[in-house]
Amino acid sequence: MTRVWLHWMPAIVVPAVIAAGVLVVPMMATAASDLPGQTPAQVLELIGSSSVTALSGTVQQTSDLGIPDLPIGAASAGPDATSMLDLLTGSHTARVYLDGSDKTRVQVLDSLAERDVVRNGSDLWYYNTADQTATHVTVPASMPGGDVASPVPTTIQTPAQVAQKFLAAIDPSTSVALGPDTTVAGRAAYTLVLTPKAGDTLVGSVSIAVDGTTGLPLSVDVHAVGQSAPAFEIAFTDLSLAAPSASLFTFTPPAGVTVKEQSLPTMNAMPTPDATAVPHTVIGSGWSAVLELPPGTVPASLTSSPLYPELTQAVTGGRVFSTSLANVLLTTDGRVFAGAVSTARLQAAAAQ
Repeated sequence: MTRVWLHWMPAIVVPAVIAAGVLVVPMMATAASDLPGQTPAQVLELIGSSSVTALSGTVQQTSDLGIPDLPIGAASAGPDATSMLDLLTGSHTARVYLDGSDKTRVQVLDSLAERDVVRNGSDLWYYNTADQTATHVTVPASMPGGDVASPVPTTIQTPAQVAQKFLAAIDPSTSVALGPDTTVAGRAAYTLVLTPKAGDTLVGSVSIAVDGTTGLPLSVDVHAVGQSAPAFEIAFTDLSLAAPSASLFTFTPPAGVTVKEQSLPTMNAMPTPDATAVPHTVIGSGWSAVLELPPGTVPASLTSSPLYPELTQAVTGGRVFSTSLANVLLTTDGRVFAGAVSTARLQAAAAQ
């Protein structure tokens, strides 16, 4: 399970703590109609054999991580910072459209703004109504849609994308079982439950609703230890597996929008995976692993953000950003320690 934290911590939790995961909507899941009996291994096989390539639906993400509300005036810290924190708190709704590997649209529908990510072949657009800006990127037409379906931290992923992060990281530190069948977005589903075997992690369990017909993950909820309601949930509230209208993948910037053209590096100029990896050390393993990032990982401009003292607490050896599912410790010497463990566990790792 270490790999899931390696993916989530640098990309989500650390920017959220410094600039501003892991993440209960009871009506999303209801008692299900009868499904054929399956074992956990058979449900995993069902997921692996899923061949859904087109869909449209509404996704709702709800987070109750114990993160403080965005302070008044926080927008001065920058739109990226506030957007990141915003998506880690409260509830958010998005419309998601997929058709094959190169057509994707995600519309995040907030009360005062809409954020769009639209991929159509080699054209990729990011559009934000809040500041009336649009960024256009030309990408290789052969680039898999999964690489750009959620290219910026201000977009919501699909339940399937979130589920795959956990499923890909199943290892001996995880117990896999089936819970009661359920219904999500009107579709009967199996419930796959991942439970950490370690007793020193903050994560109690991860439940994934898997469509009983297609194997598509329909919802994911993550429970913190000692809490009955999910700390994070993402689920389809409605879903169609018919191909969306082609017009949904055509984006034309509205009048008055500032458009920025951005280029991707050529394939020859792109660094190798090893070169792009964040330098890190992993202390321990499984769900109780601690990720250590070296000094200099965090830009000084982020630690000087007005949000930094609002969202972190002073502790011995540095400052900590705490949630019900994960903690991040930023030490006085510039190192970062993160994991789904207690602050004391992070402090002990820093003292080694």
